Amino acid sequence: MKLLLTILIVFIALEHIYFLILEMFLWTKPKGIKTFGLKSKEFAEETKVLAANQGLYNGFLAAGLIFSVIINNYNTTLFFLCCIAIAGIYGAYSTKNKKLFYIQSLPALFTIILTLSMYF
Repeated sequence: MKLLLTILIVFIALEHIYFLILEMFLWTKPKGIKTFGLKSKEFAEETKVLAANQGLYNGFLAAGLIFSVIINNYNTTLFFLCCIAIAGIYGAYSTKNKKLFYIQSLPALFTIILTLSMYF
């Protein structure tokens, strides 16, 4: 069970590294424009600094999860998973894009439940 939990945590961290890449490096490229449903290349150019900042935060979330696995501290894991779950819920609500909830929050919520059931 611990192996499954570690795999889920690492998967979520990798997911956020992918978000970092999309937001920091691919935002103005066709892949970024399509992924985020941006209005136009011009809009992507105008908002690329905001997207890069958002990507950086996703990188911090990934780093926190990886750090929590390295130090084997599930309180730290829970903190970062809660941050991710809340960010996904707010993102889905504020953008009216339910897909964000399923991609970001649901894996984090499932992993939170699994962590709590194993360690608390």
